[in-house]
Amino acid sequence: MLKNKALWIILAIVVVLILWGQSTYNNMVTKEEGVKTAWSQVENQYQRRMDLIPNLVNTVKGYATHEKSTLEGVVNARAKASQTMINAGDLTEENLKQFQAAQGELSSALSRLLVVVERYPDLKANQNFAELQAQLEGTENRISVERKRFNETAQGYNTYIRRFPNNIFAGLFGFAPKAYFTADEGASRAPKVEF
Repeated sequence: MLKNKALWIILAIVVVLILWGQSTYNNMVTKEEGVKTAWSQVENQYQRRMDLIPNLVNTVKGYATHEKSTLEGVVNARAKASQTMINAGDLTEENLKQFQAAQGELSSALSRLLVVVERYPDLKANQNFAELQAQLEGTENRISVERKRFNETAQGYNTYIRRFPNNIFAGLFGFAPKAYFTADEGASRAPKVEF
């Protein structure tokens, strides 16, 4: 009788552990899929920006033909940024830094282009350019929002897989921490303004 009772207790403990393990694993999968979804939203916004750039460059070309190096810089930065893609399953810190650097170069090239535009009042008054610039500004805002959402989702996932005893399951089943977007280099220093 005592042997039978002990066997039932052991069996009950094993069943509880299996159910707990299954629940933990499924939560990790759900959170990892959330990170992948958040990443795809980031990529969607970057793609939107990539799609706007050719139209913006072509509009500027008509007005600023002797600004060839600036226009080529934007086109080249766009090409480099479009080649630097990350698989949602491989969001390591190193890969994210490379992606962020390529996107940063594109942002910098676009900033230089918009500075050039200031020299051309007719271009600034052009309806197509004004609409494209507004769309680009909106896209930059969307990128910022999606990067924030991605970081929040990655933080939830990373916290979950690092907690004990979840970290044991995460290690057993290959769930690795995801990298975060960080501030661009030099963002902590105030810009120098001279008049």
